[in-house]
Amino acid sequence: MLRRRYQSEVLEAGVDEAGRGCLAGPVYAAAVILPEDFICHELNDSKQLSKKLRDKLRPVIEQQSISWAIGIADQYEIDSLNILNASHLAMHRAIEGLKVRPGFLIIDGNRFKPYAGIESRCIVKGDATFMSIAAASILAKTHRDEFMNTVSIEYPCYIWGNNKGYPTEEHRKAIINHGLSPLHRRSFSFQQKLF
Repeated sequence: MLRRRYQSEVLEAGVDEAGRGCLAGPVYAAAVILPEDFICHELNDSKQLSKKLRDKLRPVIEQQSISWAIGIADQYEIDSLNILNASHLAMHRAIEGLKVRPGFLIIDGNRFKPYAGIESRCIVKGDATFMSIAAASILAKTHRDEFMNTVSIEYPCYIWGNNKGYPTEEHRKAIINHGLSPLHRRSFSFQQKLF
């Protein structure tokens, strides 16, 4: 069973991202504040859940949370800032989007650029430890997948409906055969992931 809170003195938001390891598309982040009485036994790190279960849990989280928001950093920002800083930017945008301001942030991972005026704690494997981070991981993943499914219609040769922009063999072959789309990241690490 996932833990409800890291601390109990102030309202707490969980924050996570999706899409850092991709070759194409934006990085998405979500921030989620869950109520104290939130119960969902199926909740877990989005990577441990099937697509069907993630899609089932998304409206539950969105309807029952105190507040939730999505933040995005696009491929141009990723190339300009690097993926880590772009991920932090997306997280900050998600936090800014919350309609209720939290007093504390718990962040999945081991690095985060502090958000002004709100204390935060990084937690390695936080998406498998705390409910609000797991909820954020599900929202970030499902919203990003939805975007990649949509743009896959415009760029069908990359099969983003299947690979969501990750460096699968089929995606790498499509890049070799068709070149880069405007949605592909051009960062240095891109070449390493491609070959």
